[in-house]
Amino acid sequence: MDALEECHRQEFLKQALGMCNFEKDELSKCLHYTRVQDANDRIRLSKERQKKFELKKKEREEEEYGKNGYLKKVLEKSDNK
Repeated sequence: MDALEECHRQEFLKQALGMCNFEKDELSKCLHYTRVQDANDRIRLSKERQKKFELKKKEREEEEYGKNGYLKKVLEKSDNK
């Protein structure tokens, strides 16, 4: 950002003729890389949270219905009869 601002401060003619395009392209690449990196971090964190949530849900169901939902299956069979 500083390099682009410095280039723009130097002379209006340089800015108008596109002499600052290299700095602008480098800034765009940097901002894009940062945005993509942040998005990947958010996706990774979301997946970790979802995995923890599913694990807690499974633990609660095992607490309530036993391992592999055995009691739930028995209750469903008795309801069907």
